[in-house]
Amino acid sequence: MSFCGGKNLWILFFDAKHLYRSYFKMALPMVLGLAVTLVYNLADTFFIAQTNDTNLIAGVSLCAPVFTALMAFGNIYGQGGSSLISRLLGGQDEEGAKRVSSFCFYVALATGLVLAVLMTALNRPLLTLLGADADTLPHAFQYYIVLVVCAPIMVLSFIHSNLVRCEGMSAESMIGTILGAVVNIILDPILISVAGMGAMGAAVATVIGYFCSVLYFLWLLRKKSRCLSVKISACRISSKELRQILGVGVTAALSNLMQSLCAIVLNQFLLPYGNDKIAAMGIVLKVNMIAQLILIGFAFGGVPLFGYLYGARQREEMKKLVRFCLGFMVALSLAMTAALCLFASPLMGAFVQDAAMIATGAEMIRWQAISTVFAGIVLLLTVLFQAVGRVVPSFVLSISRQGVVFVAVLLVCVRLFGYNGVLMGQAAADVVSALIALILLAVSNPMGPKEENSSDL
Repeated sequence: MSFCGGKNLWILFFDAKHLYRSYFKMALPMVLGLAVTLVYNLADTFFIAQTNDTNLIAGVSLCAPVFTALMAFGNIYGQGGSSLISRLLGGQDEEGAKRVSSFCFYVALATGLVLAVLMTALNRPLLTLLGADADTLPHAFQYYIVLVVCAPIMVLSFIHSNLVRCEGMSAESMIGTILGAVVNIILDPILISVAGMGAMGAAVATVIGYFCSVLYFLWLLRKKSRCLSVKISACRISSKELRQILGVGVTAALSNLMQSLCAIVLNQFLLPYGNDKIAAMGIVLKVNMIAQLILIGFAFGGVPLFGYLYGARQREEMKKLVRFCLGFMVALSLAMTAALCLFASPLMGAFVQDAAMIATGAEMIRWQAISTVFAGIVLLLTVLFQAVGRVVPSFVLSISRQGVVFVAVLLVCVRLFGYNGVLMGQAAADVVSALIALILLAVSNPMGPKEENSSDL
């Protein structure tokens, strides 16, 4: 076993005397990077909408699950690998970190290639499954085919943005994310409108943006990384390490997929009440995503620290950090709840002018915001379990708040309260999921030692 630069990795990457400062140093760049991603998503929608071609807009929108699926596969190795690498570096195992990082890179590349072949061959049935018809199919195909042919690039783009944070390079991770988003935003109007490429132009802009991010991270590993590798000779891991990567990574990927499922189910329950309710909820989910991304950024900001402290067996420091993060997330969530409830109508008014839809959306925003504190608790404890490699608890929480628990609670609420039940479904699911998370925290004790032969709990 060797050490990066011959120094203690904790001293090298983090300020041990100022634990909370180290946390914010990791979290703030991630929050900013996610904010830029949100701006990109809004800008991408804006430029597509400027064509005033309904079929084009619909065709591109239908392919959103394709992007989500590619991101989910990338997160299997990005988040699963970063969890394991953080613990390896906490245990001063540089060689293990290099092996795992190299494996994650090449298996992600291979996964992307397999997806490209399969999704290209099955393009017609998959596009039909996504809802494409005779009018939207040409546009959907143009967007779809570019994404799936370039699946290796898309999957790879989510690897090193996660892994470099294990070395304390949160700012560099943010730069890579912002770089891809900026390139995408610049190219969108050029390729979509000026070059007249339409849906294909939007997809090409997306792929080029992510390719620039991949190149940046490869350059970063070569110039600045001390403990990560893409050398093919280092690409080997044990079966136990593979189980850890997949165990944590698959649960992280499920979170992405469950978000899409949540939106689909919610729209189906709103359908009997009119398209105006669905339209309002679409805007509300975008507004609420601002708060959710802030919480996600601060939650994931603690992952490298949790992993290091767990791997280094610094239990008291880890408990201290978790208590602080819980308190901070609760305070932040309450502040955002107050802001969203207070400014619900102006926020809706920024998107639509219709008074009735503003009133409908404002009510929806307040129902979405009222349980933000519980959502924050679930997010933080989910990433805590992922960071320390507790697969079962992280899996349970990944499919709860916007998955199994959400659907179950929504069914009950709708049966009892009708339309109002649809609105309160997410809030009720957040409360139930937070209770589950706190029970799992007490039962599994993720801040204590885990025996080799113990269960994931």
